[in-house]
Amino acid sequence: MGGIKVHGKPSSTCTRRVLATLHEKGLEFEFVNVELKDGEHKKEPFISLNPFGKVPAFEDGDLQLYESRAITQYIAHEHPDKGTELLCPGSKNMAVLSLWMEVEAHQFDPVASKLAFEQVFKLFYGLPTDQAAVEEAEAKLAKVLDVYDDRLSKSKYLVCDCFTLADLHHIPVIQYLMTTPTKKLFEERPRVSSWVADITARPASQKILQ
Repeated sequence: MGGIKVHGKPSSTCTRRVLATLHEKGLEFEFVNVELKDGEHKKEPFISLNPFGKVPAFEDGDLQLYESRAITQYIAHEHPDKGTELLCPGSKNMAVLSLWMEVEAHQFDPVASKLAFEQVFKLFYGLPTDQAAVEEAEAKLAKVLDVYDDRLSKSKYLVCDCFTLADLHHIPVIQYLMTTPTKKLFEERPRVSSWVADITARPASQKILQ
């Protein structure tokens, strides 16, 4: 039985989601770099860990997982007494936690990741930003963030007054967007702006930037 291993790319938002969770829990782990530009994620040995050929992949002893949000939930449930709680005990809180993890995955992340791709990742590859695509995605993100600003008028974080996985899942892509003109969408909404400042200042959030 080995320890925890994370196979991924440090710049990947999905990989960072898992790393932030491990740092919040204060868990030791081994990081295995997967070189995407060489196509290592599409061939063995990585493809045996994630048959869909996407980072990250995760091992904990004989358990193998992929899909970053499934991995973070496993970590939080497997180590409830370590580090930050990350879950809100109680059936109602767990329902709200599930709801906001779904919102992040289906409402926030598709448009936020599109904006990060256009304004950050394309630059890595020397590709031009599609400004029309940026404007379209920003219009969609603005509507999503209006919902967030209303939600954050009711509690400090998305689920309750405690930091949870629902908040954590947003951090990697927000970190990228705050280096782009899209940051204005977060800054224009006072409660969203305070929430972003709070969650990105956490020590675990700072560690994934290193």
